[in-house]
Amino acid sequence: MSEIFLVSLAAMGGTGILFGVLITYTSKKFAVQKDERIGDIEKVLPGANCGACGYPGCSAYAEAIVAEGVSITMCPVGGASVASQVGQIMGIQADDSSVPMVARVKCGGGKNCIDSFAYRGIQDCHAANALHKGFQACKYGCLGLGNCVVKCPFDAIIINQNGVAEIDENKCTGCGVCIKECPKAVIELASKDSKVHVLCKNLEKGKDVRQKCKTGCIACKLCEKACQYGAIKVENNVAVIDYSKCTNCNACVQKCPTRAIANLSDKLADAACDKCVI
Repeated sequence: MSEIFLVSLAAMGGTGILFGVLITYTSKKFAVQKDERIGDIEKVLPGANCGACGYPGCSAYAEAIVAEGVSITMCPVGGASVASQVGQIMGIQADDSSVPMVARVKCGGGKNCIDSFAYRGIQDCHAANALHKGFQACKYGCLGLGNCVVKCPFDAIIINQNGVAEIDENKCTGCGVCIKECPKAVIELASKDSKVHVLCKNLEKGKDVRQKCKTGCIACKLCEKACQYGAIKVENNVAVIDYSKCTNCNACVQKCPTRAIANLSDKLADAACDKCVI
């Protein structure tokens, strides 16, 4: 082995060692210390990584709380309990006055709605919606192909016997994933305390609605006249509830001729009764 080769080998080895020492020193000298509170907050967050807080995941949200001072109440999955724990870590008081939110489906169509054509494509809401805005005559209703069911991280949605998405409020955390997924925008968040709900988003005139769906809102305004609290108005041909005024009195539910307004607590009771074995 030549002397030149040995010298070159030694020089390369020495240079490598020198660079290694420099890199180690630099990494320690200029290392950014991670705030321990970030890890502590990550541990109390639910770990669903659903993005409902507006951040890519729980880790990003925890970092934003510590580094940017964002609100500690932005996790709908964890709710007041998690917000309280995060508040203790951050040394601030959590506002636990907010009412839990749940997803609600603004459609009662499904099999009550006629189809414009036979759809035999991919069983996917986005694919069906891309073809003439869906196969149903009503272009505002739930397509019932189950994208929301697949995307829900909490197994809180089913497609019911009527062919419409249905929320299990005992499992729903109000994360909003299903809202982002629905191409028809028929899912919205509402207070869990509110039970009376309009199951329609069709903005067409009553005559046109009747020709397409048995349970669509026909803008007859009987609900308006029945409500003594001024909590429901017909806007753009569809009934809209002001939940800040609604008392769940059921007056609008009883007057609605097409059953486009329903009390969800009654529906849940009926569903439970159907499962009873006598």
